[in-house]
Amino acid sequence: MKTKLGLLAIVLFVGSLLTACSKQVRTDEMTSPSHVTIQAVNGRYQFYVNGEPFFVKGVGLGMQDLDFLQASGANSFRTWGTHNAMQLLDSAHKYNMMVALGLGMGQELHGFDYNDTVAVARQLAKLKADVDTFRNHPSLLCWVAGNELNLGTNGIPVNPKAYDALHDIVGYIHKVDPHHPVTTTFAGVNKDQIRVALEHCPDLDFLSLQVYAGLAAIPELVKAAGITKPYAITEFGPKGHWECPSTAWGREIEEPSAVKAAGISERIQKGIVNDSSGFCIGSYAFVWGQKQERTPTWYGMFLKSGEATATVDELTKYWTGVYPANRAPKVDSIKLDNKDAMDNIYIKPGKPCFAKVYAADPENDSLTYLWAMRKEVVERSQGGARELEPDSVQIQVISDAHGELKFTAPASVGEYRIFSYVFDGKKKAGYANIPFFVK
Repeated sequence: MKTKLGLLAIVLFVGSLLTACSKQVRTDEMTSPSHVTIQAVNGRYQFYVNGEPFFVKGVGLGMQDLDFLQASGANSFRTWGTHNAMQLLDSAHKYNMMVALGLGMGQELHGFDYNDTVAVARQLAKLKADVDTFRNHPSLLCWVAGNELNLGTNGIPVNPKAYDALHDIVGYIHKVDPHHPVTTTFAGVNKDQIRVALEHCPDLDFLSLQVYAGLAAIPELVKAAGITKPYAITEFGPKGHWECPSTAWGREIEEPSAVKAAGISERIQKGIVNDSSGFCIGSYAFVWGQKQERTPTWYGMFLKSGEATATVDELTKYWTGVYPANRAPKVDSIKLDNKDAMDNIYIKPGKPCFAKVYAADPENDSLTYLWAMRKEVVERSQGGARELEPDSVQIQVISDAHGELKFTAPASVGEYRIFSYVFDGKKKAGYANIPFFVK
């Protein structure tokens, strides 16, 4: 009995020693920073991670399905702040991905006052603490200090003190973290805004530009703005809601999922693949997840129920050279009473209506259809701020079959939007919606 107990004690001791060694190895590994630089080789700027070239193929992270993201061909993601950052960095390490880590700074657009020296000092202290906490993680690619600080209110230029505050945190990063470059993001490519920013904060390592419909013309926009630094595209995606046509009553008209995805693919080709300037060091598509902004489907690559859309397929093709084996249903149009959204559809209360969505599946999978109706957004957000999802409305169905819906219009006067979701039963989906006015 004593012999068995002695052997057990030895086994337990050796096991605990191995566990301790294992933990020590991981701890040492996870506190050894990657050495990231930006270098121009043969006239082309490039990230280098531990001496190896690294062209960013990434997304703005809205959900944490990194397994699917990696399988789709991405090698990086970005954040807008440091919430949950250690968990995200650890997960990135598991999937051999790199993180452009956001350092959240207040925006004048959302009420931050850069004349308030106490608030600015408090913000700087928080940013310094974040840098100290995460700077040695091996999955850190770069710092993204502030997001779209150039957005002011009512068209008024932002207080240049915002860029003085940016200069302070950039200076601190350069002092304590020589291994990771730092940038800030701009909404659009405005020459005067970028000039003012660089006058107050000239030591940014690269610029970050956020464009949507403008992605196709990004090389020309960069040249016209006089940009001579390398740049990343830290947001791109569908046409922005401000770039799309609207109804006569001012509601933005969203593209169906297949049209949206095809447009993104075309703009990637024109603005990134065909760019010969040598300044672009990579890009992040917006957004890997689901987000309410004007509609629940406008910017997200996934439905709220989790299915991936055609945008993911197009990004996979861009990142890997081939489409995934199973692609999302192709939804290219929707009509209401045989009218398009641009026809400004007015309907009388309680009137019978007919909606039809046009969809096909690349693999001829059997498709199922789900219809939903919502009121329009009451308070429209600005600059990507949080927006409340509008109320759903029960559809008074007359008949529903094969993408054709007969229903009774709501009895209450007001603005509505009807949505069609199309599923292939294999975790892929398409969608379309159309606004109408009951009066």
